[in-house]
Amino acid sequence: MNTRIKEYRTRLTLTQDDLAKKVGVRRETIVFLEQGKYNPSLKLAHDVATTLNATIDELFIFDDEPETAELPEKPESRVVLED
Repeated sequence: MNTRIKEYRTRLTLTQDDLAKKVGVRRETIVFLEQGKYNPSLKLAHDVATTLNATIDELFIFDDEPETAELPEKPESRVVLED
C-alpha cells in the first residue's frame, strides 16, 4: 500500500515527530506508514487523516488503485460533529 501522508504532512509544515505526537504514536510508526511498510488500524488511519485535514481515501492508495489522483490545491478544513 502506498500513501500520500508525507505530501499532506509537509504541506501543513508538520514534521514526522509532530504528526506522531498529534496521533499518539512513535515517529517510527509515521516513517513506516509513509514508506507503505505498515498497515494501520482503522482508528490510526482515521486519526492521521483527521489531523491532516484529509480523508482516508485521499491518504491511502491500495495496490489495486491507480496513483493518478491529483493532490487538492490546499487541504480543506473538515468539521467534526460530536454527539
